[in-house]
Amino acid sequence: MQRRDFLLSSLAGAGMARGAGARRPNILFIMADDHASHAISAYGSRINRTPNIDRIAQGGVRMDNCFCTNSICTPSRGVILTGQYSHITGVKTLQDPLDPARQNVAKLLQAGGYATGIVGKWHLHKDPAGFDYWNILPGQGAYYDPVFIENGEKKKHQGYCTDLIGDFSLNWLKGRPKDKPFFLMCHHKAPHRNWQPGPKYAHLFDGQTIPEPDNLFDDYAHRSEAAHRARMRVGENMNRNDVKTDFPPGLKGNDLRRWAYQLYIKDYLRCVQSVDDNVGRLLDYLKAENLEQDTIVIYTSDQGFFLGDHGWFDKRFMYEESLRMPFLMRYPREIKPGGLNRDMVLNLDFAETFLDYAGLKVPADMQGRSFRQNLRGRTPKDWRKSMYYRYWMHLTNDHYVAAHYGVRTHTHKLIYYYGKPLGATGTGKEITPPEWELFDLKSDPREMRSVYGEAEYAKVQADLTKEMARLQELYRDTPA
Repeated sequence: MQRRDFLLSSLAGAGMARGAGARRPNILFIMADDHASHAISAYGSRINRTPNIDRIAQGGVRMDNCFCTNSICTPSRGVILTGQYSHITGVKTLQDPLDPARQNVAKLLQAGGYATGIVGKWHLHKDPAGFDYWNILPGQGAYYDPVFIENGEKKKHQGYCTDLIGDFSLNWLKGRPKDKPFFLMCHHKAPHRNWQPGPKYAHLFDGQTIPEPDNLFDDYAHRSEAAHRARMRVGENMNRNDVKTDFPPGLKGNDLRRWAYQLYIKDYLRCVQSVDDNVGRLLDYLKAENLEQDTIVIYTSDQGFFLGDHGWFDKRFMYEESLRMPFLMRYPREIKPGGLNRDMVLNLDFAETFLDYAGLKVPADMQGRSFRQNLRGRTPKDWRKSMYYRYWMHLTNDHYVAAHYGVRTHTHKLIYYYGKPLGATGTGKEITPPEWELFDLKSDPREMRSVYGEAEYAKVQADLTKEMARLQELYRDTPA
C-alpha cells in the first residue's frame, strides 16, 4: 500500500508539473441509474421533457455514441472509476466488490490536489477510497426515508432520496476547501426499479397516454433464443411493486403489456423529473457562485435501459437501448455550446478524460483514452471505429439473460451468446446452446432481424469476427 500511494503521488506530481500554470477545472460528474437517453429531451425524447439536463447540452455538447462495456450497475461503476474492463478489475457482476486498494480516478485526482467527494449510489460493496468525503446509500438504497453512510457512519434521513442527494451534494460544495479544484460525483439512485416517484410528481402524467415504442409488441422472431428466453417483458415479468396495483384478472398478452407499460413508464418518468430538478439546483449553484466557466459539468447514466423497447424493461443485453449511455458535457472554456458529436466513446474513457483535463498523467494500465479533443470537434485520426462489450451474469437474477460478448462498429453489430458461465462468477449453472446475432444498424436500427449466416453479409460477418478477436487480445479478455 505504501508503494502504491507513492506511485499515485508520483503520477499526480508529474501531472501537476506538466500542467503547471494552467487553470485546472472543477469536475461535477452527475450520474443517474438506468436513465436511458431516449428519456431525455435533449436526445429528442418522445415521452418526456428534461429542461435542466438539457441546459448542459445547450451549453456544451451531446455525445450520440457513448456506450457502456457491461450493462449492469456495479460493473459499469467499476469501469468508470478505474478505466479498466470488468475482467481486469474483477467486478463482473452485481455481487463483485471493487477492491479499495485498486487504483481509481478519485485517488489520482486527490493525490493531484483535488478536493474529492461522492454522494449517492455507490454499489461497489466496500467503502469508497480516494474521496475526502463520502455519503453513500447502502446497496441500492431506499427512495423514501433512506439510510446513508457518511464517512463510515450510518444515519437515517427523512425525505425523498433524490432530493436528499441534491441537498448533500450542495452542502459539500458549499463547505469544500476553496483553495483547491473539486471533483464531485453526484450519483442518483433514480430512476432505478421499482420507480417510486417523489411527492412533487406523484400525479404527473395522470390522465395522459404515454406514446408506446414501435416494438412494444416484439415477438422476437428472426433473433436468438436468448431474446426469447429473457424474463424482462413488460407486464408478464413484472410484479405488484412495479405497477403499484393488482393485476387485472384474465389480462394477458398484448393487452397486459399495454396496460403495464403505461403504469411503469409514468412512474419511471416521474422519478426522472425529480432528478432533473436536482440537476437544476446544482447548475443554479454554479451560476450563483460564478463557477460556470471553470467547471466541467457532465450528465450521464451508468448504462441504458429498455423503456418498453422490444417489449422489455431493464438492461443487460448488448442491444442499443441497453448499450447506449447518455453523455452531455459543458465546459465553456473549451467546448462550444450546442454541439453534437457522433464519435464512439465508452465509459472506459471517462477516467482518462478527467485526468487529461486535470493535467495529470494517465496510468499505462488504464484501457481507455481521453476524448477531450473529440469534445472540441477535433477527432484524432486514429480514433476507434469499433467497441467491445461483455456481459457475464449467465442466466442469473430473475431476468435470465445469457452471458454474451460482442463488437459494434458504426454500421454493424455482432453478438455471441456463448452458452455457459465460463469465467463468470454468477450463480447460473444451466448450459445453453451457443448462438450468434448480426445486425445491420443502418437498415435495421431497431435490431429486429438478425442477418447472421446470410450470404450477402458473409464478408461483414467474417470481418467482425476478426475484429472481435482483435479487441479481446487488445483488452486481454479470454474468449469463450
